[in-house]
Amino acid sequence: MGGLKEQVELTVITKTYDLILWSCNHTSKFPRNHRFVLGERIERNLYDVLEILIRAKYTKHRQELLEQANLVLEILRFQIRLAKDLQCLKVESYGFAAKGLDEIGKLVGGWLKTSGNKA
Repeated sequence: MGGLKEQVELTVITKTYDLILWSCNHTSKFPRNHRFVLGERIERNLYDVLEILIRAKYTKHRQELLEQANLVLEILRFQIRLAKDLQCLKVESYGFAAKGLDEIGKLVGGWLKTSGNKA
């Protein structure tokens, strides 16, 4: 059937898209000295995750792509934490972003488990 699997794929892509929208509104307010390096890297990595997940949705051999998405998500976790520690992000905003990244990570992990058996 694949209905549940397609639901997970759509959910993870939607959550990533929503986090990008959120991020664009926050990284643009980073202090100038961090906006153009840290802010842009966070945004670029989020765009990369979205692109990787969309590619994974449209290929049968998605395991490598999903592992790549997991790696970029791990990098993002550190970048978001760094943004908080540099006081570019308020603690509440950091909490929101960290929770979003964790949700996306769990969905990618679940997708990776189901695709590992069928790749």
